[in-house]
Formats: sequence, structure tokens, C-alpha cells
Amino acid sequence: MKLSYKKLKMPLISPFTTSFGTDRDKDVYVFILENNGITAYSECVTDENPFYGPEDNYSAFHIIKNYLSSIVMEVPSPAEFNERSRFIKGNNMAKAAMEMLLYDYHAKLEGMPLSKYMGKTKGHADVGISLGMDDINITLKKIQDALDRGYKRIKVKIMRGKETEILSSVRDNFPEIVLSADANSDYTERDFETVKKIDRYDLVYLEQPLYHDDIIYHSRLAKEMSTPICLDESITSPEKAQKAFEMEACRVINIKEGRLGGIENSLKVMDIVRSFNGHVWIGGMLETGIGRAFNVSVASLQDIDYPGDTSPNDKYFTHDIVKNPFKMVNGTIKPNDGKGIGIEIDQDYLKKYTVEEGVLN
Repeated sequence: MKLSYKKLKMPLISPFTTSFGTDRDKDVYVFILENNGITAYSECVTDENPFYGPEDNYSAFHIIKNYLSSIVMEVPSPAEFNERSRFIKGNNMAKAAMEMLLYDYHAKLEGMPLSKYMGKTKGHADVGISLGMDDINITLKKIQDALDRGYKRIKVKIMRGKETEILSSVRDNFPEIVLSADANSDYTERDFETVKKIDRYDLVYLEQPLYHDDIIYHSRLAKEMSTPICLDESITSPEKAQKAFEMEACRVINIKEGRLGGIENSLKVMDIVRSFNGHVWIGGMLETGIGRAFNVSVASLQDIDYPGDTSPNDKYFTHDIVKNPFKMVNGTIKPNDGKGIGIEIDQDYLKKYTVEEGVLN
């Protein structure tokens, strides 16, 4: 039995800019569980900075090392792990990294692909693309390239003061495309009149315009807009998803397994969304091929009805750490057929990008 980690620093092909900063590298912890001839993998979706949410790489690693690794070493089922880790408040991304490691392990133990182990897979994921903020001419070229490749939904990042420039240019050049926008919590309740003007751009949804932990103001805004609200950062548990729909704060939810504490809670949120006749899709956090394999597996489930941010990783990295990166065909990606998440690690690139490593048991 061995539980180990590697911290990687992977350069991005191009900087990825949102309302809270610009990423030029992906700094990520990868975890490896070896037991009974099975090797399972996961990654933590935190970053070096606590800008997306309250966790970062350092806080997550502290929680994993000092509280969660001892539970994982007993190789419980994911459900048992979630029950035993409930005494730790918050820290969903740390918990998710360990829970998803156990999902990969147990799916491999059962000899099943993760998508089938979870059940109700439709066999493919519909793919959209998320574009960071850039010079508008570069953005327009990236959109055309994405459409030429067959992406089923275009999402652009916006921020306060630049929404009109970005969305007007996109709509003027691409009046018919399936378009959404993501504000990453950049607006406040004082910006309602500005945000309401976004209705003119015929978006399939506007993602997380207000505070990262808010439901109340989103509920008020949603009642004043025709554009559906999609919540991302605000939905940190099935209970928050239930409250958001009860308060009519959203009609769409972006599921990120890491933000929700893992796959089990993600499945619960899907059930809640379905009960309210809402819509749901799978987001991304610039994951490596390891995290991407989890995302594609979850995005292939029947309850996921909108294209997600599950682009092939050649969009982000010149060289991924897996030998079998995903390929998109006609706007869809199929989850791996192998056991668990079905990845083949490229040891050369894993070694090249590793800046720290160790054993947790």
C-alpha cells in the first residue's frame, strides 16, 4: 500500500485570463494510490492562489496530508470516505481529490470504466469551449477556429466594464452561434442595470455574475432578466443547489466535481437539477489529462444535457502527462474504455514537469 503525490508545474500554450487574474502555468498536485496491483490517480483542482474559491494548493495539501490520507490508506468506498471525512468543514477540493482517487481505484477493482461504474452513461460527452479574455480580434479568431473544429457551445469570459465590447463584437460576427458568458463573480447588486443589458445578446445562459457564495442576489437578478442564470462558484453542496432552485436563483448549474467535494455530491446535484427541470453541464479547471478523464466520464452521464468545458487538452498544453489524450469528433468526446479513468501516464513528461514529490503514508 502506497499513497504518494507529485506537484507539477505545466506551462500553458497561451495565458488564460479571467476577471480574477491570468494563469500562465498549471500548478497542480497529482495523487497516486498503489494497492493490490492497482494504481489509481487523481488531481486536486486548487491553484496556487485562492482566487476562484477559498482553497489553494497549500491549504488543500495540508488537509490531505494531515487529515484525509489516513482515511484513504484504508481504501474505503467513496461513500464511506465521504461519511468519515464529514467532520472536516469545507475544504471540498481537498476532499474531492481523495474521493475521486478512490473512485478510480474501486472502478479498476471492479474492472470497469469509471463512466460505467457510475452508471447511466450515454457513451459520450458534448463539448463546448471556454475562452479567456484576450484582444478581441484574437478572441474572434479563436471562436472561428473552435467552430471549425466542431465545438457545440462557445463561452467567453467577461468582466465589469468590458461586457459590451466583448459580447457585441462576438454577436456582430457570429449572430447564430450557441453562446454563453462567464463573469466569475465580477459584478455586485449595484450593477444590476448593467448586467440586465446582457439580455440583448441572446445567451444560452450567463454564468455566475454576482458574488462567489451568493444565492439571494442572484435570485433577485434572475427575476429581472430573460437570460437564464447559471451558478458555478455558489454551488458548493447539494443543499446549496436545492436552495438555489427553490429560490429561483438559477436555471442552470455548472458542476465541478472538485468544488462540490467529489463525484457522489455531483451525482446528487444532478438529481436535484432534474427534479426542477433545470439544466446541468460539467465545467473545468484547466485540468491535466488525469482530471480531464474524470470530467469526461462524468460529462458522459445521461443527466448532463448541456455541452461542458471538456475541451481536448491540446487546447491548453503542448504536452500532457498522458499518452492517450482525448480527441474530439463532431463536437463529442468519448470517455476512455480502460478500467477506471483509463489513462496511460507518460512517465517522461510526468518527470519533466514534477517540481516536488513524496509519500503520504
